[in-house]
Amino acid sequence: MTTPSFAIGIAGGTGAGKTTLAREMVDGHADAVTLIPIDNYYDDLGHLPFEERAEANYDHPSAFEWELLREHLDALLDGDAVEMPQYDFTEHRRTEETVHVEPTDVVVLEGIFALYDDVITASLDLRVYVEADADVRILRRIERDVVERGRDIEDVIEQYRATVKPMHERYVEPTKKTADIVVPEGANGVAVDLLAEKVRAESTAGLGLDR
Repeated sequence: MTTPSFAIGIAGGTGAGKTTLAREMVDGHADAVTLIPIDNYYDDLGHLPFEERAEANYDHPSAFEWELLREHLDALLDGDAVEMPQYDFTEHRRTEETVHVEPTDVVVLEGIFALYDDVITASLDLRVYVEADADVRILRRIERDVVERGRDIEDVIEQYRATVKPMHERYVEPTKKTADIVVPEGANGVAVDLLAEKVRAESTAGLGLDR
């Protein structure tokens, strides 16, 4: 068990390419990198009827359990394991299962609000904001929600208009000013290579080897 030497936050709008960037930059370093999707930390609304859960605003900062996320990030950075919650996006609720996550040399926090919370942002060593055109983002959102999460396309479009777009403009896009690096055009190859090299360097340093 090692204490993570480096914490990276990857933020950006829905469909911007955050998840792709995070996955590609840690590819090949699974044993040295912990990936924490913020979406796993949606508040558990299992006590509400399905109709109410489906109507909730999941693009507002209040939709997340920040205290638990801070607690888990602090634990990993202190070298302690956590039980990461899992979320069922079809049922809009947490599952009963958790995933045991061991601390590693690098922690990557990924999600639309990865750079939103001041406490969490202060604990990050590198802050990344991923950009993409709005039309590209909505098409990716539709593809994800319809294909991967089994949702109706009309509902996805209505949600985008009602909450996703206004919440992005009000809460997500302003976090770009806290970023150390702004990645244009989603997960472009140059950005992936540079960030992957940084992950490799930090994980190698955690093993006590020359970079």
